[in-house]
Formats: sequence, structure tokens, C-alpha cells
Amino acid sequence: MQCVDLQDLVLAGVHWELDDVPYVERTAAAQRATEQNVDSRATSGRTVPQIVPPISPIQPISPETAAAMAARPTNISELMRMIAEFNHPLRSGCANVVLPNIATNPNGLVIVTDIPSSDDDATGNIMSGAAGELVDKMLAAINMSRESVSIMPMLFWRTPGGRTPTRIEMDFARPFVNRVLEMMAPRVILTFGTIPAMEIGNVNLGRAHGQWQDMPNNVKLMPVYHPNYLILKPSAKRDVWTALQSVQNLLKTA
Repeated sequence: MQCVDLQDLVLAGVHWELDDVPYVERTAAAQRATEQNVDSRATSGRTVPQIVPPISPIQPISPETAAAMAARPTNISELMRMIAEFNHPLRSGCANVVLPNIATNPNGLVIVTDIPSSDDDATGNIMSGAAGELVDKMLAAINMSRESVSIMPMLFWRTPGGRTPTRIEMDFARPFVNRVLEMMAPRVILTFGTIPAMEIGNVNLGRAHGQWQDMPNNVKLMPVYHPNYLILKPSAKRDVWTALQSVQNLLKTA
């Protein structure tokens, strides 16, 4: 659903009639006024100018612009503010910004998930609702929490209806995702779902689930199923549990 503002409707030519005059009478009165206006122009020889609503200038934006903006912040707080203010195309559909959860006591693990859910969009918090409750249980099982683990979506805005994001939508957000990862400097990246597995690890989740992937700068990536998938298919939790234990053991090493 798109945001609709009364002022936007007025500028678009939609007129609101709130009086008690029946629609038929208003229409007839409007027709008489139009005819009188035409007659007036004919007798006076003057052209009555039409009022054209102003058009807001369209600010050009590109993935290169997004990359330049993402490079400006020098700390995570400035970067979060930049993400919140970024004019991503999905914002025109009234999507709320869903900022990453930044660990206050980081332990070297960053989780990258796909797009925000409807619960995330409503609360503004990543991994909310039933999926978020499952994530908290998964982290607690390996003695971790959101205070020690940062969680970030591949997109900071929900797509309409939760559809698969387009390539350009991904490209606009990717510089900010890269910048967060650069600032957090994780030892391990845990991806939830198919999109971050492919975008971050360049792997197919179906074939690479639970298998360590080597990343630049000695970073390890572990792709696992999204918590929403685990809710639908609880039998898959065993494979994810094995992967989580591998993550825990790796982070314990010096």
C-alpha cells in the first residue's frame, strides 16, 4: 500500500467536496461556471491562465551515489543515521527503515538476513515476531545474545508484500551493508536465507548449507536456513544446530 497524503491528492487534481450540496447540483453549477468563464474570455479577448501545480524536482540517484554516501560516515552511529536518511526507492511505498541491531559487546559474529518481515517493518527492529523469538533461542543455545551479536538485513526497507527485491533495489542498499560489515570487522558471518548466502557468500544455500566459506580478510561465512523456514519445517533445525555449534567452536579459538 502506498502512502497517500491529502496534499498529494490535491496536487494530483483530486478535489474534496464536503458540503451538503448533492453531487448532481454541484456538477451542474460547475458546468455553468465553466460556460460563463468561456464567455468571459470570448468577450474580453483575454486568456485566463490555468494554475499548474508545482512539480517537485526529482533528485537523481544511482548506486554510485549510494556508495559515495556510505563511505562518508566515520563511525557506526553516523552510518546508522545515514541509512535512516537515505532516500531508497522502497521508501516511496511507505516502507519503514529497519536498522541493523548493533552489538554493544561484540564477540566477532555478525548475522546477515534477507529482507525485513512485516513484523520488522511495523516495529522498526530486525528479526521481530516469531522469527525473532526463534533467533533469540538459537543464540541463547550457544551462549550468545543480541548484545553480543550484530544482526543486519540485506535491505533496510521491506519490499511491497515481501516480494523478492529487484537487482537495483539490492544495489542501492549494498554499499551500506558493505560499510556496516567493514566497521564491525566480524570474524564470522552467519547468513540467514538464500539472498544473503548468494549476495554475501556467492553460494547456493541448498548446496552450501552448514559448510564454511572462505571470505576476504580471513573472514569465515556460514550459510544456514532462515528462521522462517525453520518454523515451517522444524526438522531442519537439526542441521542448523550443527552449524551453530561450528560457529560457536570457531569463535572460541584464539
